[in-house]
Amino acid sequence: MLIHISNIIFPIIIIVFIGYLYALKYPSDMTVANRLTINIFVPALVFSILASKKIDLFEYQYLAIGAISIIFISGILAWIFAKVTRTNIKTFVPPMMYANSGNIGLPVALLAFGEKALPAAIILFMIENTLHFTLGIKTIDKMASIAHVLKMPMILASFLGILVSLIEFTPPKIILNPLIMIGEIAIPLMLFSLGVRLAAINWSDWKIGIIGAIFRPVFGLISLIIVLPFIHLDELNNSLLIIFAILPPAVLNFLVAEKYNQEPEKVASIVLIGNLFSLLTIPITLYFLLL
Repeated sequence: MLIHISNIIFPIIIIVFIGYLYALKYPSDMTVANRLTINIFVPALVFSILASKKIDLFEYQYLAIGAISIIFISGILAWIFAKVTRTNIKTFVPPMMYANSGNIGLPVALLAFGEKALPAAIILFMIENTLHFTLGIKTIDKMASIAHVLKMPMILASFLGILVSLIEFTPPKIILNPLIMIGEIAIPLMLFSLGVRLAAINWSDWKIGIIGAIFRPVFGLISLIIVLPFIHLDELNNSLLIIFAILPPAVLNFLVAEKYNQEPEKVASIVLIGNLFSLLTIPITLYFLLL
């Protein structure tokens, strides 16, 4: 069991650590790489998976309900916590709602359960990102244009992939194979980029970072306990939803905070310390799931 968990976690840790070491020796600006990931590699991954497999989207309706419920309940719990502790709501709540279903969630799903888990993991990723790019940005900037957000490549690729899947159309290999190859860049590059980000942790904001690292999975688990009795999932999707609930904050939280100048240093600490903390919480969770 421990060897199996090590085989799941260590590839992730090693790629993140390589990015971390590289950034320590050669301070790097990953802006261009992150832009390529968001605009090209991840959209190609999402579309190629949805288009290359016959996915019955209605099969995942309860998984989608569970994911949406976890995001919103976590947000309510975080809002209450922020009010009680007088923490800035716009700084604290989004990282507690929007989890790292890309950099961490996709690799864990793939390595723990194989390619059969990728469609469900992609759906969780799509839900989290769609809400993050719409409701999440609106939370920080009420003047943000939702129409502009809906034109983003990731969102367009998701809708196009769903459409192709619904009509059961498989694109010709001459088109699909390049997209699959481009999409395969996304997961290792996201992990490497996360490692580069870890090298830039601002320890002056360590308190809110540790609070966020602890309460992100706590809020997720409480939300999971609330919603599970009302949905019906098979063993695989149940395991993926549990992993989704305890994931650390998404790196995109920092990118959004930086863009809108919403205390980006504090958000960076919440995100990066939370992702470090997940190297403990995810193996523990996998141990119980894979018993």
